[in-house]
Amino acid sequence: MPSIFTKIINGEIPSYKIAEDEHFFAFLDIDPNAKGHTLCVPKKEVDKILDLDEETYMGLMAFSRKVGMAIEAAIPCQRVGMTVIGLEVPHVHVHLIPLQSMSDATFQSKVSLTKEEFVKVAESIRSKIQ
Repeated sequence: MPSIFTKIINGEIPSYKIAEDEHFFAFLDIDPNAKGHTLCVPKKEVDKILDLDEETYMGLMAFSRKVGMAIEAAIPCQRVGMTVIGLEVPHVHVHLIPLQSMSDATFQSKVSLTKEEFVKVAESIRSKIQ
């Protein structure tokens, strides 16, 4: 059965898309730690990051870097944090989180955004992708 991320990639579930190429897809987390919290995923559904072949792993890191740089340019923050946990969805995903403090990276506090705010944030980040 396809993961929720595969359904997002396939357009079966709506998302706030940030970037996409032949192998990877980035979209806003709908339960974000901070405004601009983005997930980068390979289109190839693999559960654990260390199970990715080396080419896909390195490609995901390069894609995540590109998206992270756009987040940093679009969202006021001290830095963009990156984490891979993967327990909540069995599909490799990189969290890119705009950080003001360590607590933004703990997944203990969440921010609420309206649909309009999600759209504005996604447009802002997309406009900075190079």
